[in-house]
Amino acid sequence: MATDYDAPRDTGDGVADESIEALKGRRDDEQSAVVDVDAEAVEGLELPGADLSGEELTVQVVPLQEDEFTCMTCFLVHHRTQLAGQDRHGQPVCRDCAS
Repeated sequence: MATDYDAPRDTGDGVADESIEALKGRRDDEQSAVVDVDAEAVEGLELPGADLSGEELTVQVVPLQEDEFTCMTCFLVHHRTQLAGQDRHGQPVCRDCAS
């Protein structure tokens, strides 16, 4: 069956017949001053400027493998299959940065 995309849509909720003023009035009536706060979601967040001097970062640093290179444009380590070539200074560049 063909669909006429230019025809007015009928959503079935009766909102299409209301005026702008009625819609604005209803929007103001439905809004609440109560804010939902998910305390569990914000527990682990750190604010900018927070004192992290007592924190210790433990990360295992793995040296560059023989089949990897560091792109000199984005400074990310990529597998050799992502090597696009060299820039004008002879530095390796990945496919993402070359395009």
